[in-house]
Amino acid sequence: MDTIAVINCRLRNIRKEYGSAVPGRQKGKVIIMKYVIIGAGGTGGILGFYMTKAGRDVTLIARGRHLAAMQEKGLAVEKMWDSTTETIPVKATDMEHYDEQPDVVLVCVKGYSLEETIPFIQRVAKPSTIVIPVLNIYGTGAKLQKKLPVFLVTDGCIYVSANIKEPGVLIQHGRILRVVYGVRNMSSQKVTVKGAHSEEIMDTLKNIKKDFDDSGIDGVLSENIQRDALEKFSYVSPIGAAGLYYHATAADFQREGEQREAFKTMIREIAALAEAMGVPFERNMVEVNLNILSTLAPEATTSMQRDVMEGKDSEIDGLVYEVVRMGGRYHVPVPMYAKVAEKLRETL
Repeated sequence: MDTIAVINCRLRNIRKEYGSAVPGRQKGKVIIMKYVIIGAGGTGGILGFYMTKAGRDVTLIARGRHLAAMQEKGLAVEKMWDSTTETIPVKATDMEHYDEQPDVVLVCVKGYSLEETIPFIQRVAKPSTIVIPVLNIYGTGAKLQKKLPVFLVTDGCIYVSANIKEPGVLIQHGRILRVVYGVRNMSSQKVTVKGAHSEEIMDTLKNIKKDFDDSGIDGVLSENIQRDALEKFSYVSPIGAAGLYYHATAADFQREGEQREAFKTMIREIAALAEAMGVPFERNMVEVNLNILSTLAPEATTSMQRDVMEGKDSEIDGLVYEVVRMGGRYHVPVPMYAKVAEKLRETL
């Protein structure tokens, strides 16, 4: 089922369940959205922290010692740029004990854990629920949409550098915090999906943006999410791949040298892929990504590096090997990625 058909199906379900109401509880003219965030690490935990602090209705889905610590002591965030720590109470539970019906599901797990979220979403979501995957792997929304045809699944990505320091404590490496999300092929859908009820979908997406913005999160409702998500991929993939290849920290990329040049080369290879895919970048992503990199603490590393070093599952397939496969599919040379992939296959 294509995205336009999904939106139309979703609108029919909304009318059956709510009449003409927009998803969310209405208090006066204020729309109160109920969020569930699957994953409470450096992505979901950070979003949940700031949204909860801003008074939004958010439940974090977690497990193990991290969940127990949040339930007992709240969630703490350490900010590396000013050496401050703040702890707030949060709503947190596991998949088995969550018994609400959210308006919005933010999927903030690693790519290798995505399949585990599907039965949970199917159980808790109502026909009007919007699902926003916020993962590092490009193309996750389209893949998840096939598994959840009843719901509207957008694409999404996040700009943040953070990780779990210890159970109940997150460490945020830089100030950047931006969520970009949107419906695929939005420009064509504006022409195809018409009528008052289709506008309700956009109103809901705009309400989500407002909740992000009011929480101190830069919410971007994209009109070309395929390009915007690929732009984010042009940062997270090269920095993860080069970081792992060179065993490097942010400091190694912040100064001139071989590591920084490799990072820039890999960004250019992603840009060449974007051109071949028909979603060419409109900005110089080398400059954009170097600016992002400059905001990080010098000792910062990527989640993929930390996962590999700790012997955990990692996103290396989606962030590194998949780029080599994409190069083959689109007949685009990606020699730096091929070099990195070959070494990582030999050593990991």
